[in-house]
Amino acid sequence: MNAAAGPVERYLAEFARVKTTLAGAANPPLQQARKSALARFAKSGFPTRRDENWKYTDIRAIEKRTFKTAEPSHDGIARDRIDAVRFNALECHELVFINGHFSKALSRKPTLPKGVIVDTLASALEHRGGEHLEHLSQYANDGANSFAALNTAFMADGAYINLSANARVDHPIHLLFLSTEQDDALMNHPRNLVILGEQAELTVIESYIGLDGAKNFTNTVTEVALGRGAVIEHYKLQQEGFMSYHIGSLHIRQSRDSRVYSHSISLGGAIARNDIHTVLAEEGAEVILHGLYMASNRQHVDNHTRIDHMSPRTQSVELYKGVLDGHARGVFNGKVVVHEGAVKTDARQSNNNLLLSDTAEVDTKPELEIYADDVKCSHGATVGQLDKDALYYLRTRAIDEDAASSLLTYAFAGDVIHHIKFAPIRARLEQVVIRRLPNMDRIRDIL
Repeated sequence: MNAAAGPVERYLAEFARVKTTLAGAANPPLQQARKSALARFAKSGFPTRRDENWKYTDIRAIEKRTFKTAEPSHDGIARDRIDAVRFNALECHELVFINGHFSKALSRKPTLPKGVIVDTLASALEHRGGEHLEHLSQYANDGANSFAALNTAFMADGAYINLSANARVDHPIHLLFLSTEQDDALMNHPRNLVILGEQAELTVIESYIGLDGAKNFTNTVTEVALGRGAVIEHYKLQQEGFMSYHIGSLHIRQSRDSRVYSHSISLGGAIARNDIHTVLAEEGAEVILHGLYMASNRQHVDNHTRIDHMSPRTQSVELYKGVLDGHARGVFNGKVVVHEGAVKTDARQSNNNLLLSDTAEVDTKPELEIYADDVKCSHGATVGQLDKDALYYLRTRAIDEDAASSLLTYAFAGDVIHHIKFAPIRARLEQVVIRRLPNMDRIRDIL
């Protein structure tokens, strides 16, 4: 790509360069879908701070960089480095992607129960069709989201998971996306599609990890469709390097009596943006969103959530917590919309933020839009510092000030971590949080 060209022109040129190498290149409908998405991106361009949803997040640093599409290459990735970031104590089906491309050699594929398909999206685009991929691009609105449109144009790989009615996977499916440092700044556009039939149950973990000081751009989209009574527990761990950029979105459509448990943990990146949009389309659907974001130095982390209550007797609970230090900036925008006719809706939303320095900032905007009667809805946000009385109490117990501050910060973040069901995931996140605190060795001894 020509660095002197404008940002949109660079992506158009890059698409022209790689379009014949993308998965499903021989599929005319898919190629047309890619070209249409690229045209939508070209028309809208990158969002600016004049766009309400991007008011507090400046992505010009992404615009200015010239990123090259990552090519399949697993050279130099030692297995011990992979083992260091995977959940070794957790029995799971694991797909490993290096710079957005699947690595069969590094992945783990135990036997799956009947009625369960776990494949790569590249393989699905090449070999599966018809009803298998009818859900692709049905929930991510790339007409309103230029990053989603860019993902649709460039999507090369990711996961395709399909559970038939009543199927159940007892162990989690782990999607491990690793970014590595290369001579060129790389971009990758993972696309994940998860379909659950009636009464199906599944746990999915998406991990985005940076290795070797990577300075890459990850633009990921996950779409989930739940049949009647289906249950999904979804984890997203974003822990890329301090010089990387991460834009990610999760789009979910829920049928009658389905349940979603979402855990979003954002700990890395120069700029990290996480969008979650779930539509409770039918009666009895329920969603629980838990989120934790921690940022330091000059990191910027932005969480946008939207929950649409479309039908009666649906329920949502949302708790997001942020810990910000240095010159970091956090953004939380949570919107709950109760549509006309969605009576008996029960929606609760809370965002709490802890500022550890005088220069850290947070912009929090919980929103409620209610167009129905007979509902129970609440929302709130807090921004504050560590409690001085609690600090004093700990210091009277012979705990120095730094250690006391770290303990209280850990306890604040722990409210989200303790909701995590799987012990190996919970233990990993506890250690990640502790490593970001002063006197971490002392904290480990106390805990």
